Amino acid sequence: MYIKVFLIGGTGFLGISAAQELIARGHEVRAIALPPVLEGAQFPPQMELKFKDYLMLSDDEIRECFYGCEGFVFAAGINGHNVTSLEKLLFIARECGVNRTVICGSYLSYFDRKWPRMELSRWHPYIRSHREREETALSFASDSFNVAVLEFPCVFGVQPGREPDWTIIAKVLRAMKIVTMFPKGGTTMITRSQSAQAIAGALEKTKGGKLWPIGCYNMPWKEFLAIVHKNMGMQERVIITIPNWLIKSEIKYIEKKMLEDSDKIRSKFYLPKSLDIFSAETYIDRIHGCNPLGVRDDDIESAIGESIRFSVDFLDGKVKL
Repeated sequence: MYIKVFLIGGTGFLGISAAQELIARGHEVRAIALPPVLEGAQFPPQMELKFKDYLMLSDDEIRECFYGCEGFVFAAGINGHNVTSLEKLLFIARECGVNRTVICGSYLSYFDRKWPRMELSRWHPYIRSHREREETALSFASDSFNVAVLEFPCVFGVQPGREPDWTIIAKVLRAMKIVTMFPKGGTTMITRSQSAQAIAGALEKTKGGKLWPIGCYNMPWKEFLAIVHKNMGMQERVIITIPNWLIKSEIKYIEKKMLEDSDKIRSKFYLPKSLDIFSAETYIDRIHGCNPLGVRDDDIESAIGESIRFSVDFLDGKVKL
């Protein structure tokens, strides 16, 4: 099977690895992304890359991007414009003869469906936006236009030049000083290379419209934090699991620590309610997505360690991102 693919988000954390995997499988990739080029970024030389903002392109310019392509991968970051713009992209893609589409989404959409009483999409704009994107994408699905939405969990790995999402965790753990206090629960996770395999597998295998919940490794927070401690040089630190009611009494302190550098967390999640998510067991069995899409086993502990060490180096000023 040969697919010519148009990729939005070609320089992103998911986009670069997806392009590498697709090209390794014999597909052709044409991509656009926002500048600048990250220092140390490793683009596959076979990828055709142009720096453009898809939100600023005219319909004719978008048609030109899709020209000759059978596949479309949307791996751009989420923002308030995504739902309307995605609808336009899918309409033009179908018009131009594209018949395979993959949208990168969030595993929190899966839990919004699974746990309706928690009303996750009501409280959290980030989850609500992803649910709206899913509904928009699936509304285009048909026998001749295959649409896959990958509900990605925590993805571990490092992209040179880009700050890892886990810098916040490293900062909060350092602020705790003596012991690590964390809620109960745990999460599912994958490595960066596994995310690329899921994207390629979904592009090749999806028929009609399909939501793919993605998860390979289900890990309690206590086990995850032990790996984090090891890679932060805190092997001897004690981890204490504390009840939610106690965390809620300190929620303003936690919120202040998390928002020191950015208001992005505030815009994505309503923090007091987010505790209900992060203290739950947000686990996904690999039979739901990873197995049918052909995602291979990987070393998750190594990927976590790499992410945390890179985060610490950034906090210590050893790398510029």
